[in-house]
Amino acid sequence: MESLIQDPALWAVLLFVTPLLLRVPIAVALGGAALAVAYRWDLGYEMLSYNIYAGVAKFPLLAIPFFILAGIIMERAGIAARIVDLMKALVGSMTGGLGIATVAVATFWGAVSGSGPATVAALGLILIPGMACAGYDKRFATAVVSVTSGLAIVIPPSIAFIVYGGVANVSVPALFAAGFIPGILVALCLAGSVWLTSWRHGYRGSCGPGEEPARVWPALRRAFWGVMTPVIILGGIYGGVFTPTEAAAVAVFYGLFVGVFVYRTIRSVRELFEIFAATMHGTAVVMIVVTCAGLFSWVGATVGLVEKGSAVLLGASDSQWVILFMINAILLLAGMVLDAISIYYVFLPVMLPLIHHFGWDPIWFGVMMTVNLAVGQVTPPVAVNLYVGANISGLTMEEIARPALPLIFAALIALAFIVAFPDLSTFLPRLLGLE
Repeated sequence: MESLIQDPALWAVLLFVTPLLLRVPIAVALGGAALAVAYRWDLGYEMLSYNIYAGVAKFPLLAIPFFILAGIIMERAGIAARIVDLMKALVGSMTGGLGIATVAVATFWGAVSGSGPATVAALGLILIPGMACAGYDKRFATAVVSVTSGLAIVIPPSIAFIVYGGVANVSVPALFAAGFIPGILVALCLAGSVWLTSWRHGYRGSCGPGEEPARVWPALRRAFWGVMTPVIILGGIYGGVFTPTEAAAVAVFYGLFVGVFVYRTIRSVRELFEIFAATMHGTAVVMIVVTCAGLFSWVGATVGLVEKGSAVLLGASDSQWVILFMINAILLLAGMVLDAISIYYVFLPVMLPLIHHFGWDPIWFGVMMTVNLAVGQVTPPVAVNLYVGANISGLTMEEIARPALPLIFAALIALAFIVAFPDLSTFLPRLLGLE
């Protein structure tokens, strides 16, 4: 018993979980636990400073502020509104048309922002009032926007994949390619759920019969520069023209070009200042979590938390399917209280030995884990996407959570297919020679 009390790994967990239950910010809980354990067991102050620096001084992480900046620029440039108009024209007055258009827009916008909450913020202001005006229940409309925006971390380019690639030492372009088919699968399942709910309640599109052909081509012309965004970003990455980090910088300049010279929606230096300020705020939130989570991950590895956690899971069963079920259950529960970046740094080191033990493909595992975390963005109590959606719509989290349940169930069905059929994730990376 005394040895258990003196176990630094146990204290690392307790000092992290206890503040978390008291609603202390995640970064503070992670950093505080790491510093307390390092001080008590004298892990070396010079190593603390080195790991704080090493945790953020990684070239791939430069893509995070660039993609955040690109997403904000493209939202301010009016690209989101034009993409919405195009999707509305394509689906027309079909049953659930505007809801299905929302799924399509969120899927497309994931190739621009790479962040779930940012996608809710960019699309919610347009789509939630639009769906309500077309007769959709506002609670359902907010749930659709919030849940489908989780696709932003699955559809490449994805900030989540960049973090996973850094922690697991896996090719980021390969992860980007691996996210395509699973992302489309999740989108199709969500669209199916939206259609069923719309069929039951009589929800339709926002335009009348016979209008679609006349509206599609003008909408496509207006949205052309926005449609080209993922083509340029992903085409450049897979064509070997630039790295994901360089692609993020290209996306910034492309967005500025479209906003300033093509659509002329960014007209003043003050607007640029507001864009850069929002980017710095978003980047600071992400990077402080990256720093503290990286420090906690190092402390956990030093005191044996990683080995003990892996041993507990391996001791539970010899069946890889049982272990996979446990891993997914743990990730889904973790997604209810932690953000995606923290989960990668806290749980992925524990799971890496399991990946090697069972011979799992780390690319497939990364996609599976990321889809799990996309679901976690809409599962209370944290549910960051629902929180942003609630702020935009003026509803409470409780009001949105119930209509979100069928959508979450649809995403879990897609997750089950991704877990059962790894080729859905590994086919494109193999085809493109990225593994």
